[in-house]
Amino acid sequence: MKTHFIKMLNYDYFANKLLLQAIVESKIQHRPIQLMAHLLMAERRWLDRCNEIEPYPNDLWPTDFTTERLAHLIEEYHEEWINFVDKLNDNDFDKIISYQNSAGESYQTQLSDIITHLINHGTHTRAQAGQQLKLAGAQTLPITDYSYYLRQLNR
Repeated sequence: MKTHFIKMLNYDYFANKLLLQAIVESKIQHRPIQLMAHLLMAERRWLDRCNEIEPYPNDLWPTDFTTERLAHLIEEYHEEWINFVDKLNDNDFDKIISYQNSAGESYQTQLSDIITHLINHGTHTRAQAGQQLKLAGAQTLPITDYSYYLRQLNR
């Protein structure tokens, strides 16, 4: 399972970097930056929950991020997630994580399901950011499909 999730986190990283590059090149930034900031703040919050520490009190929808800050956080959070997963053994993926959502409601979720959600949330949010780029006039978007990522690995 470790190998699978590291591969998925590497895909998430690959796709985040491609979309950020498209945002920078398009100069269409407000809403796409806000969506990417949300994606990264959610990644941070989930990592804190998985580490069973009180989540850093971040705004899940920040409005003051720059592309430079996003680039830094993409690198930082990817490294932290890879380090976290790399320390796990296969049994750890079955561990139940207790946490509270942003509304203060308590939940328990298996670690493997949290990581799967993290990847799916990233894909969903990148699609929203891409849609905003297109609506604002971007002519092309990067290919961020998982199958495209796999083909790039095999080159």
